[in-house]
Amino acid sequence: ATIVDLHSFACPASAPFFGYLGAAAAMSLANLGAAYGTAKSGTGISGMGVGRPDLVMKALIPVVMAGVGGIYGPIIAVIIS
Repeated sequence: ATIVDLHSFACPASAPFFGYLGAAAAMSLANLGAAYGTAKSGTGISGMGVGRPDLVMKALIPVVMAGVGGIYGPIIAVIIS
């Protein structure tokens, strides 16, 4: 009779690689999306500041929401790893 290692069936050797790849993808893509959202909303704020300067403070909400999206990525990366 041979001794069978049950852990090799439950978890392949490539599992940590894909786990850390998912954590890195979550962090990098969330920060890339937050940077893109901040750039697009910053362009809109500067364009609106010319025509309607009274609404500039109200237009900062998308910048804050893009920052929240940027913080979401590292949180998920920590939870995954």
